Amino acid sequence: MMRLIVLGGGESGIGTAVLGKKKGFEVFLSDKGKIKEKYKDVLKNFEIDWEEEMHTEDKILNADLVMKSPGIPDSVPLVKKLREKGVRVISEIEFASLYTDATIVGITGSNGKTTTTMLTHHILKQGGLNVGMAGNIGDSFAQMVAEEDKDFYVLEISSFQLDGIETFKPHIAVITNITPDHLDRYDYQFEHYIASKFRIAMNQTEADYLIYDADDEVITKWLEEHPVKSRLLPFSLNKKIENGAYIEKGKIIINIDKQQIEMSTDTLTLEGKHNLKNAMAASTTAQLLKIRKATIRESLENFQGAEHRLEKVLKIQNVEYINDSKATNVNATFYALDSMNTPTIWVVGGQDKGNDYLPLMPLVREKVKAIVCLGLDNAKIIETFGSVVDFVVETTSMHDAVKISSEVAERGDTVLLSPACASFDLFKNYEDRGNQFKEAIRNL
Repeated sequence: MMRLIVLGGGESGIGTAVLGKKKGFEVFLSDKGKIKEKYKDVLKNFEIDWEEEMHTEDKILNADLVMKSPGIPDSVPLVKKLREKGVRVISEIEFASLYTDATIVGITGSNGKTTTTMLTHHILKQGGLNVGMAGNIGDSFAQMVAEEDKDFYVLEISSFQLDGIETFKPHIAVITNITPDHLDRYDYQFEHYIASKFRIAMNQTEADYLIYDADDEVITKWLEEHPVKSRLLPFSLNKKIENGAYIEKGKIIINIDKQQIEMSTDTLTLEGKHNLKNAMAASTTAQLLKIRKATIRESLENFQGAEHRLEKVLKIQNVEYINDSKATNVNATFYALDSMNTPTIWVVGGQDKGNDYLPLMPLVREKVKAIVCLGLDNAKIIETFGSVVDFVVETTSMHDAVKISSEVAERGDTVLLSPACASFDLFKNYEDRGNQFKEAIRNL
């Protein structure tokens, strides 16, 4: 009996353990931290052996196969020991893909991947396909394969998950964009991070497709230097595309093998240029999978966006409050500020991942009337923008940040929480940060 070791007892770990058990592996799950009660119940239910708050090496190093959760870096001594012994260490995405014949759409990118994944899933579901959504979002891919395998999967895939693939191959791969993020995991080498993202296409053949942002120089340059086998379907806001998607006279136009569809951009529920890109990527995927044009159009019109991503919370005394807590890097905040059409009070800050705020300067000059810092160390933000914004204040609680914002805001203004930083200095995670923001607004 093959011995499968699962490192990490979160969503992906539990799903892998269940699928492994069903496929006849001897399974042992180990988590260095605590395992949530709901996950322990699943492990007990399936009679899977597990441990928490430690890794017992004797029980792990005798593995035939290891699935490690994406949160565990490759540089951890235990992972190095396993690899030195010649044990395969893979990700959940790789493991689950071995046990399904479904058509897979894989979506990666530094920003926009959650919205694109949700939107693609929404269109395919409206089109009547038997489709699941998993990966970095929603349920565990492995758990879905174990419980009720679908005909199609739309997977949001992080670079960490792609680092652990060997044979995984989506029929349709999407790269939304690539900007510096998580560089602490890639030896601070941007090239390593780019290479990691492009692993999504490494096993693709001429029968597969790669959809990508043709306006992203990082992507186009990489493709010139490292060609892929799959068929390329770029999308662009700036230029006409022969095979792929582009914008012309207020319409999204998608051309694939002389089949053309056109849709007005006026009726999209999602605002901002970046969401036009997400819509083009999702629509191109749907067109490839033969979803009717009318269905694609209706789906774009009735889609509700992701929580904590440019989420309109409330309007109070004609001031709009927007929760963009999911913006944990500068590029995501760039999109948020870019989509503001009114004077903006910007709530920013948190745990800095080596941010360079300068790309935001033109947008801040143009749109931001006040900055409310929300973090333990705001020096860099104040240093960068202190001379161009008249009102800059520091806070260390969401209650204070929202109260001050509401006092500074005048009729017609927008209060935008778009932190450009991780949340762990003051909050459990970005969801907690966004929920506290919404709570504080409701209590105004």
